[in-house]
Amino acid sequence: MKTIEKILEQLPSSIPENTDDYYGKDGLLHCGKCHTPKEAFFAKGIALMGKNKHPIECICQRTEREKQEALISQQKHNDLVRRLKAEGFSDPSMLDWTFENDNGRSPQMHHAHRYVEQWQTMRAENLGLLLWGGVGTGKSFLAGCIANALMEQEVPVRMTNFARILNELNSSFSGRNDVVDNLCRYPLLIIDDFGMERGTEYALEQIYNIVDSRYRSRKPLIVTTNLTLGEIRYPQDTAHARIYDRLLEMCIPISCIGVSLRKENAQEKLERLKSLIG
Repeated sequence: MKTIEKILEQLPSSIPENTDDYYGKDGLLHCGKCHTPKEAFFAKGIALMGKNKHPIECICQRTEREKQEALISQQKHNDLVRRLKAEGFSDPSMLDWTFENDNGRSPQMHHAHRYVEQWQTMRAENLGLLLWGGVGTGKSFLAGCIANALMEQEVPVRMTNFARILNELNSSFSGRNDVVDNLCRYPLLIIDDFGMERGTEYALEQIYNIVDSRYRSRKPLIVTTNLTLGEIRYPQDTAHARIYDRLLEMCIPISCIGVSLRKENAQEKLERLKSLIG
């Protein structure tokens, strides 16, 4: 622990730091820029090592320090978010799935905003989303917006699909449990295109293990799927039934039925091309 003497030795001297500084009528050194004191008297007339005053920050010094601290803090935040997104997304295109890039066509986007706004409650109560509907209706974009927004808040999120997870399981040298444990360490896991993977007995068992591990660890899960809610509620076999039952326990179903945004975008591009070459 530093002694008072050592602290005082390390403090700036009361000699003016620049030619604009001056001593006021109060006997304290003042800043020539902001005209506020750079010194203060010790309380109760105390004197240490023959000194009855000590250096302090003037307003412009404090402003500059706070500015530098804010820049450093922002840089640390940016670096962390960059790392989270590099680790959390399985596809670089997901970086563009943000609220800022929303074209306003998804009628369900308010659910994504609401989920992010209520994240602390969603996390505490283990509440996820089951985004279901046809191909191209914006389910993945919706989930990506949630992922990006939460990572901007420094929340680790993993967004992937079961095809990639199964590849990780098959190629893992450390063991399947490590892959599952790694997925469970994220506060939020997003499984995109659920139901598109091969329904082998092995695959279904691994899928159940991951969904169940999220359930048991009380961490939320968001799933996007082209399956209908009827297919999820009334599966054809027991293997699928226990997976879907777990999902319905954990996730709030959100219907994303509507015109395919992909088809709309393709039609717009076609019309644009016609106008250019016509």
